[in-house]
Amino acid sequence: MLKLMEERNKKVEANLNQKLTIKGSLLTAHDFKRLLPPAIRSGFMGTFVGVLPGAGATTGAFLGYAMQKTFKSEEPLGTGAIEGIAACESANNAAAAGAFAPLLALGIPGSGTGAVLLGGLMMWGLNPGPLLFTTNPDFAWGLIASLFLANILTLIIAVGIIPFLIQILTVPVRMLIPIITVVCVVGGYSTSNSMYGVIIMFLSGVFGYILDRNGYGVAPMLLAFVLAPLLESNMRKAFIISNGKLDIFFDKPISAFLLLVLFAIVLTPVIKFILRKAGVSKKK
Repeated sequence: MLKLMEERNKKVEANLNQKLTIKGSLLTAHDFKRLLPPAIRSGFMGTFVGVLPGAGATTGAFLGYAMQKTFKSEEPLGTGAIEGIAACESANNAAAAGAFAPLLALGIPGSGTGAVLLGGLMMWGLNPGPLLFTTNPDFAWGLIASLFLANILTLIIAVGIIPFLIQILTVPVRMLIPIITVVCVVGGYSTSNSMYGVIIMFLSGVFGYILDRNGYGVAPMLLAFVLAPLLESNMRKAFIISNGKLDIFFDKPISAFLLLVLFAIVLTPVIKFILRKAGVSKKK
């Protein structure tokens, strides 16, 4: 909201001078060519994120955006680039569908929505788990088939309501700022039924604004807040199983491989930065 308040005049001027039509909102062949690679990459990645219990679609969206940053885009990410939007939404949708894997196969909900679905299935006398595909194959495979049908229906609905959606962009920013701020304050208060949540929200907002003004990415920090509880709880379980020994993280081939991938992801930007600095020093 602080950033939006700072840019409100520019945003209003851009909205008023821009003509919004249905034809201009539809994808061209060039747009489709741009979004197809990030959509496929993030779709596969989001599916695996959805399978992880507790990760959820939000984690998939952040990871999809972070992965797209490592690839080239025709426009800078953060300015409405199609590649960034496709990466986020593909990972988000794929994670929501991937969450059905642990739900149906193991009876473990992968997200809050999955927990609600689990309760609904049990109310209908169904027990999600390995035996679901044997005892109720018609329901299990019918549910999987409905996901394919849902994609087609949502595409038709989305195209049909474009004339209404594009009107949102014409709403003056000076009206959106107080409305969204009130919603944020109510949401912050409802987390703990006290002003503590509201104070934390304001302090976090100011801190995020300072980071953004100084060129630091806010998305990685938000992703850390989402993943940190999962990391802590699972690391605690691992130490309990191994009696506090660290070799549990690399004594199996799969865990050792994933650990190497983690180190590669973390160290690659550092190595690139060092090599870039070394190259600049040699040229000088």
